[in-house]
Amino acid sequence: MKQKKRVFIIGERRNWYRIRLSDHQSAWVPSWLIHSKRPLNNQNHLAGAIIAIDPGHGGSDSGAEYKDDSDKSKYMEKTYTLKIAQSLAHQLESSGAQVVMTRSTDKDVGLKERVRIAENDHVDCFVSLHLNSSPTQNEGSGITTYYYHRGPSKQLAKKVSHQFKNFPISNRGVEFGDFLVIRDTKLPSILCETGYVNTSKDFKLIRQSSFQKKAAHAIAKGINLYLANQ
Repeated sequence: MKQKKRVFIIGERRNWYRIRLSDHQSAWVPSWLIHSKRPLNNQNHLAGAIIAIDPGHGGSDSGAEYKDDSDKSKYMEKTYTLKIAQSLAHQLESSGAQVVMTRSTDKDVGLKERVRIAENDHVDCFVSLHLNSSPTQNEGSGITTYYYHRGPSKQLAKKVSHQFKNFPISNRGVEFGDFLVIRDTKLPSILCETGYVNTSKDFKLIRQSSFQKKAAHAIAKGINLYLANQ
């Protein structure tokens, strides 16, 4: 926006305002755009987008686990998927996106309910966050980005996966994955396994806030590049 312009707000929903246009019609705009004092960035394609983030597991469903040498303490996948999700949400919202979380606390959410939440909000894309696990401890390592549907979902997976190329653990690339949350929706959707929770090398990074932020940044950048071509 190169110059200031007065607008009339006639409605509000979450972080969006409904404004009256000069031709007696109306439109929804993100609230940050109304209040922002910064010039718009032509390279930011997240502004105004609606992104669903799905932190895997939660509540009674712990997901995969890492056990330390004492065999008493457990570190649960659900804890770290939520941490990465919260970091991703913060980064997306800072860029002007509206974020829909399938869960924002440690609670049970059914797989079909996760899909319903995303579809009801008509999101631009859906990102499910998980951590991988191998049958034998310390056997697997790396980051994998899954898609189910070809077309936009596969394109999104490729854009996100490419951002993991310079990570301290290997990028295993893009793979087809038959997971309900990305299979049972027509939305552009991916599932990211950002490391192996039962591998010491990977988990040492996974539990660090710096790694969580770096993973979130990579995903946000990939989404931005995907949206640039839509």
